[in-house]
Amino acid sequence: MIFVSDTYNNPADIDDIDPDVPTGPLVLPLDQWHRARGGRMVDFAGYWMPVQFEGIIAEHLWTRESAGFFDVSHMGQLYVSGEGAEAALEQVLPIDLSTLPVGGVRYSLLLNEEGGILDDLMVTRWGTGFYLVVNGATKWDDIGHLREHLPDAVTLNHLEDNALFALQGPKAFEALEPLVSGDHPLSALTFMRGGQFKLGGIDAWISRSGYTGEDGFEIAVPAENAAELADLICAQPQVKPIGLGARDSLRLEAGLPLYGHDMTETIDPVSADLLFGINKRRRTDGGFIGADKVLPVIAAGAATRRVGLAIEGRMAAREGAKVLSGENEVGIVTSGGFSPSLERPIAMAYVPAELAVSGTQLSIDVRGRKLAASVVPMPFVPHRYHRKGAA
Repeated sequence: MIFVSDTYNNPADIDDIDPDVPTGPLVLPLDQWHRARGGRMVDFAGYWMPVQFEGIIAEHLWTRESAGFFDVSHMGQLYVSGEGAEAALEQVLPIDLSTLPVGGVRYSLLLNEEGGILDDLMVTRWGTGFYLVVNGATKWDDIGHLREHLPDAVTLNHLEDNALFALQGPKAFEALEPLVSGDHPLSALTFMRGGQFKLGGIDAWISRSGYTGEDGFEIAVPAENAAELADLICAQPQVKPIGLGARDSLRLEAGLPLYGHDMTETIDPVSADLLFGINKRRRTDGGFIGADKVLPVIAAGAATRRVGLAIEGRMAAREGAKVLSGENEVGIVTSGGFSPSLERPIAMAYVPAELAVSGTQLSIDVRGRKLAASVVPMPFVPHRYHRKGAA
């Protein structure tokens, strides 16, 4: 099997990134490929990455209507194997690996001893081990944490010679299906399942997953073939390259949290509304790092909760804006922006649990101006994942 798939990480406020500051970022396999296509490159997570090509709104809407090609090669791709790897991972992650089939993909969390979130990640069972994808900005700390807590009999490989793409949108399958071959058809993959394929004759690991709320795929390939395969995919009429800006607005509409903003090491999974990242058996059995702190919060409920906010008017509220109930400060915005799909500003914030009820009326202080806001269910835009059994 080829060792080669916010959870992905994207900027919460693109306007705050200065592409002209020489901070010495590294280059990814598609660096020149992006530049040749007019990508505006910024320093993100220690790498030069494209923030946009044609424009954030145009790229966002194209992905919602057709298929967007994202380069997410900054993500950390890890492979955990060896004697006792399953049990060892369960001691570190609050995941139930006994119910994860070969090719199955599952969301999980890396927690500290206090139950705070160090990172969120995806775990896939391969035949002889486990493939992990962690956030680019935290991958070195994640690797150190895992190596510290995994026993010597378990091997952790950092798959540095691989690239990672995401193809997202309602026409992603239509675009990708003619390009792949394998023992099973691409149509056999449903949401959160993956398999080994040939893409343009080259080995690729493909999973049906993503960070936009749309149907789509994540594609892990050898870095040496990245440009060739990017050309192949983007030659399809349904596909255009998409930058970090649209990736951030897409994930916000999908209600998906961003590490370092909506999740931090001081926020527990219950407050973050990520209890699904702690599988049912682990909620009672415990046995993972941080369990002693998290399990009581699960039982009693969190004091604060991550919520979605619909904001009146056209002004967006950005990260750090104060959330008010009457004249009282009750929370803070962790992600916010203008929704191209809904044509209105939206945000995510943490508020007291008693206010985290749909319909609660609040306001947001943006540079001294109070914006009326209401708590609404997330996702803001319905997910369109291709789930098993769906028509």
